This record gives sequence, C-alpha cells and structure tokens, in this order.
Amino acid sequence: MPNSHNTLGFIGIGLMGQPMTLRLLQAGFSVHVWNRSPAKLSTVSAAGAIVHNELPSLMDAVDIVLVCLADEDAVSTIVRQSILPYAKAGKLLIDLSSISPQTTRELATQLASHDMHWVDAPVSGGVVGAEQGTLAIMAGGSVADIAIARQVLAPLYQQLTHMGEVGSGQVTKICNQMLVSCNALVIAEMIALAEQAGVDASQIANALAGGFADSKPLQILAPEMAANQFTPIKWRVKTLLKDLNMARDLAKTQGQAIPMSGLAAQLMQLHSSQGFLDQDPATLIKLYRPN
Repeated sequence: MPNSHNTLGFIGIGLMGQPMTLRLLQAGFSVHVWNRSPAKLSTVSAAGAIVHNELPSLMDAVDIVLVCLADEDAVSTIVRQSILPYAKAGKLLIDLSSISPQTTRELATQLASHDMHWVDAPVSGGVVGAEQGTLAIMAGGSVADIAIARQVLAPLYQQLTHMGEVGSGQVTKICNQMLVSCNALVIAEMIALAEQAGVDASQIANALAGGFADSKPLQILAPEMAANQFTPIKWRVKTLLKDLNMARDLAKTQGQAIPMSGLAAQLMQLHSSQGFLDQDPATLIKLYRPN
C-alpha cells in the first residue's frame, strides 16, 4: 500500500501519463496534476486527481513531483521555468521521460542547489504496460531516493532496476531503444519479404513464438503489420527517432561506433519524412512493401 504521507504531483498527462496517473489514483495516492493542454485532464480529474491551473500551486501542494513529457525541450523548459523557482529542500523529482543523460545531470545539479533530489526513471512497455502496471523502469539516483521511487512507482512497474547514479537510467533507456528500434525495422523488413515470397505473414508471430527470434515487439508489431492495422497508436515513430538520435549523440561522446543503430536512425528519419512522424511504428512496414 502507498505511504499516505506521499502527496504526488504529475506533470504531463499524455499517452503514457494518463494511464500512469489512473493507476496511482487506484492505488490510493493523492495525485495533483497539471498539463500544458488542460483538456486532457478530464479523465484523470473524473478519477479523483486534483487539477491545478498553474504549476506553482502544484509545487506547493506536493512533496514528490513526477514528470512524463514528450521530449528534452519540454522537460528542460518545465524544470527551469516552473519547478526550479519553487523548489524546496527535501522534495523529490522523478522523471519518467526519456531525455539525454547529460541534460538529466545538468537539471539534477540545478535542483540539488535547492536541496531537491532527482531520480531519472524512464520506462519501457508502452501504453499497455502503463495500463497494466507491467512497465520496466531503469532508474538512476541515490540509494535513498531510489527506495522512495520504488514505493511511489510500485503501481506502475513489473521491474525497477537501479542502474547507478543520476543519468544512468537514461543511458539504459537509450540501450533499450536501440534494441526496440532495430527490432521494429527488421520485423517490418521480414514481414514484407515473407509477403513477397507468398507466405501468410499473419502467421509469422505464431510460428516464431517461443523460439530465439521471439520478442514482445514481434508479437505486437508483426500481426499489425500483416493486417495493415496501424491504430490505436501505442507509441510513436517520432519517439523512436528521438531516442535513436540520442543513441548516436551518446556514442559520439563515448567514441563508440553503433553502425546498426546509426542505420536505423537513417531509416526512421526517412519514414518520418514521408508523413509518419506521429504514427505507430507498425507503419514501418510501408518502408518495405512494393508500391
């Protein structure tokens, strides 16, 4: 059961933030919410979330702030403009977004000057994982802060792994996205080839289930690609592209070659440029099918 003295603030009620907030409410937490688009708050408000029109009032009301935003610019802007000015000693920020390790460390250092703590806790598992509470969370921060995050985030995850100091969670998420993105692209390549060769591609996922080629992306994406089923959107092409670009940036700073992920980034950029930036990765099949 949640610790009753933990009053939570949730910033970013989007594709992932909404089901996360609903699960936290169902677990008995008091959750205060703010979103750049107030219209998206109706569902969580009806479930018991306390809506704030301004971030300062949310910051005053909570002791743990959860952030789940689309990209690095959004996180940086919210933290620097609306959280830092109202930071108070002893409060904890848990960032569920996927942003660069370097920016994470910079923002955490700025909060630390106000004695406010930071845990980077990016997630994997998509909307379904958020809805079912089966996310994998890779976390960076101090041992004491991670212990708090384990309790607060318990309704959301199947596994939370402490990867090291602040920023290490984001490095691990980049590694996760390298695998997911390359996997999604080769699944699309494979389905298109199977179709062209006269195989019933709708049976591929079943045929490979339990073997070395099996994976969650295979079981989700292969049937959807074979059936041209691209909705509902579970996660977006632009998210994979963003994370592949972060992988390239990280590899450059480390002097490490990542040729497969580099090629994946190029293919994802090509797909995005053809109008699929906000679409589901199942649409990657369109890269490979003959016109």
